[in-house]
Amino acid sequence: MYKLLLIISGWKVDTKTPEEYKRCVLVGAPHTSNWDLFYAILLLKTLKVPFKFTIKKQWFRFPFNLIIGPLGGIPINTKKKEKNGNVKIMADFFKKNKEFAMAITPEGTRSLRENWKSGFYHLAKDNDLPICFGYLDYKTKIAGIGGPIFPTDDKEADMKKIMEFYNNKKPKYPEKFSLDKRFI
Repeated sequence: MYKLLLIISGWKVDTKTPEEYKRCVLVGAPHTSNWDLFYAILLLKTLKVPFKFTIKKQWFRFPFNLIIGPLGGIPINTKKKEKNGNVKIMADFFKKNKEFAMAITPEGTRSLRENWKSGFYHLAKDNDLPICFGYLDYKTKIAGIGGPIFPTDDKEADMKKIMEFYNNKKPKYPEKFSLDKRFI
């Protein structure tokens, strides 16, 4: 059913997924539209990826909480700057669950952001998790998962690899997307 909804929407699914998708930090980029979440959920359901996704805690107000929570949403406090608070919440999910992907949008917003948030990277590195690359390429209408990379002690080199992967992925609204300028 999920794949059919993607097909009806004009999307193709790249079924060549890395086996690490079963337990990984899953970057979701580019992220410029609320439609990205809808298509990403359809993709992950089609590929039978057990997943959770981070989303602003404001989405957990009635009536959205009736949908977002059961779909796999984890509320993230984007206002309170508590050192590693959100990363700890996500790390706890990995400690309690053997197989699942934690989908994170490092842009942190659907607006233009030239520096990505790095919590996803620290979550992966600190917990010995691979990073896989979820994507929706609106130009080719292909959705899939790429990667993985395994974080090393060279964050700059790792982030450059991530930027290289996303360099040719086209968002719904190109004017709202930027790779992390520090690593290109």
